[in-house]
Amino acid sequence: MKVISPTWPAPHNIRALTTTRQGGVSQVPFSSLNLGSHVGDNIHHVIANRQRVVCANHLPKDPLWLNQTHSTKVINLSDYDSTDADASYVNQAMTVSVVLTADCLPVLFCSLSGDEVASAHAGWRGLCDGILENTVNHFQCAPSQIMAWFGPAIGPQKFEVGAEVKAQFEAHDCNASLAFDLIDCKSQKYLADLYLLARQRLQKLGITQIYGGEYCTYSQTDLFYSYRREKQTGRMASMIWFE
Repeated sequence: MKVISPTWPAPHNIRALTTTRQGGVSQVPFSSLNLGSHVGDNIHHVIANRQRVVCANHLPKDPLWLNQTHSTKVINLSDYDSTDADASYVNQAMTVSVVLTADCLPVLFCSLSGDEVASAHAGWRGLCDGILENTVNHFQCAPSQIMAWFGPAIGPQKFEVGAEVKAQFEAHDCNASLAFDLIDCKSQKYLADLYLLARQRLQKLGITQIYGGEYCTYSQTDLFYSYRREKQTGRMASMIWFE
């Protein structure tokens, strides 16, 4: 099983990783480590894959798998009444916060003191509407005491969007225009940089320690699932906890 570990100066007790598509039992088109139960894969394969991840990476317990809907809802894993959310926060040791993605941006957070963590699923809709801000608002420490890591997402050379997406981001922040590159004047198509858009949002909150953002799920076919590339495909997991 191949996983990616964040390269960031997190506290020594922080554990974090992102899975790839390698190392599971799912069959085409979900081959092979699909962790999403909502994509049409054999549910027994999904369960087996999830258990492989737990065992191979020495997770302290099974994660709570969210029902993600591109919302801005964040749940506290210490007290929740629904799994309908796109981010989770926890300040209890040995509790895993996890999100699933396949082009959308997974963002992992931890406090510099190592006693608060969170994960967020930031597709363009959730990112635009405030999923990252809502996640940071759950932290007890100040934003300046939080660091973030961007997991694998669709890269800035492959994420084509229309002018309406650009306009929605610019309505929140005029500097968002820097993350859009016009590629077709007639159809008003742009290439959007999810990593930069997320970085802008976090910096505006006061978070300066931001890492990751070097992968492209669309281009790196051997490592990652990509909904844009394949339509029917699996999901990777990005997770974090503290010991």
